[in-house]
Amino acid sequence: MIRFQQVFMLELLLIPLFALLFSLVHVASVNFLAFAEISPHVSLIYLPAFFRLLNVLLLGKFRGTLATALGGMLLMQGLDGINLIGFMNVACSASGPLLALWLFERIHGRPVSLISLKDLALVTVVYCAANAGVHHMVWTIFDPRQLASPEMVLWMMLGDLNGALIGAYALKWTVSRFQLQRR
Repeated sequence: MIRFQQVFMLELLLIPLFALLFSLVHVASVNFLAFAEISPHVSLIYLPAFFRLLNVLLLGKFRGTLATALGGMLLMQGLDGINLIGFMNVACSASGPLLALWLFERIHGRPVSLISLKDLALVTVVYCAANAGVHHMVWTIFDPRQLASPEMVLWMMLGDLNGALIGAYALKWTVSRFQLQRR
């Protein structure tokens, strides 16, 4: 029973830690990769895209989604303030990784292997398409001012893909190097 409580407490601590990490990587990405920004909401290298996916890969679907949502709310509070479009952006950000994992598991009949470059690349590509598609659908319906041009969805997919692949390959290297494969 004590072991279960210790694991549960650790998992509860990881959620806010991953939320904070996601927020900090977003702020760092915006500041240090500003040269790659196409619009206020689209960058050609968006490293936090990887952390959205990492959250669900490492913490699980529920806890990982919660970590991404909490991180998004931290960003919302610090950037534009709390508003409906901000909440919708957080929901879009949190739903992309879930959709990608769900599709991967349905198609392949198994979870993503953290040491398989093929698995990580496939789920990353699906995630990028899902994330950009969901964001642009919501922006088109609820806040068209956030759309600079119709092809922005492709630029967002590319930026998410660049950031997520950089992170996915770093994760694969870390998992292989330190033999951290999930059992």
